[in-house]
Amino acid sequence: MSATRTERIEAARLRLEQAKNRLRQLEARASQEERKRDTRRKIILGGLLLDAAGKEPRFAGLLDELVGRIQRPQDRTAFDDWSLHGGVAQAADRIAERA
Repeated sequence: MSATRTERIEAARLRLEQAKNRLRQLEARASQEERKRDTRRKIILGGLLLDAAGKEPRFAGLLDELVGRIQRPQDRTAFDDWSLHGGVAQAADRIAERA
């Protein structure tokens, strides 16, 4: 016995919803992978900039200027105790001196 028209419509709707769910999953996975690639690029570029700033004064000046442009308070606090040539070690010394 063949399915009724209503049953075929319902089956098609079910397949459509399943396909939409698969599409959403694929899009979410692609978006997550792109965010990971973007984060990796930023880390690499940041490392290159820090390396260049440690070796060449013009890049050190550029880095100082860029850090000075940071607007958001929560972002600025990440650089409160940071310096190009001292980095974390110098910041730790300053924190210890305050204690």
